Amino acid sequence: MSAPEPPGFPDAPDRVVAVTDQARLTVLELRAEESDAEALALWLEVNGSSGGEYTYDLYFEAAGDARPGDVVADYDGLELVVPAASVDALRGAILDVRDGGMVLVNPNRPRTGPSVMHEADLSSEVAQAVIRVLDEQVNPSIAAHGGMAQLVAVEEGVAYLRLGGGCVGCGLATVTLSQGIEVAIRDAVPAITSVVDVTDHASGTNPYYEPSKK
Repeated sequence: MSAPEPPGFPDAPDRVVAVTDQARLTVLELRAEESDAEALALWLEVNGSSGGEYTYDLYFEAAGDARPGDVVADYDGLELVVPAASVDALRGAILDVRDGGMVLVNPNRPRTGPSVMHEADLSSEVAQAVIRVLDEQVNPSIAAHGGMAQLVAVEEGVAYLRLGGGCVGCGLATVTLSQGIEVAIRDAVPAITSVVDVTDHASGTNPYYEPSKK
């Protein structure tokens, strides 16, 4: 006999991700420790890839901060927000608790286009606009911490970046990318809908990426 589907999936089309009861209760317990807990939603987004799989960021933020295109769904008192740029990559995934830890079972895998694996043509107008943002806004800022960001490729609205210097292996690299670099690029270059970090952070002095961490 096959295992029952987690509640609300796939029967609820507004839900990109399924959340098991155990995961929902665990998240609600964690949220209860936050200030103004009732106003917070769980945000789940793709923040990069490694080893042929997506890597993720899970955090609490107000549901009211969702932008048009983001998917917001209620799971019996827990709101989950999936940013628009992560919807396709997370569709059909299941958030669960296994062996005492939160896991995301995702049937999707990142595409590894040839322009990401090899040197890409960065002569397009969009690519050059992204490079200007990096040169004029981003790199002068993170250079103070010994870091730098380089554009690797632009494909279908996605800017692929490689972080270097002090950013490699830095535990704050995810925050730097999502809250600083991505915001700057998307604000200045509307054609870019998502920014993906292709850095091998596991090669840094203090690697923060763990393959088993979802």
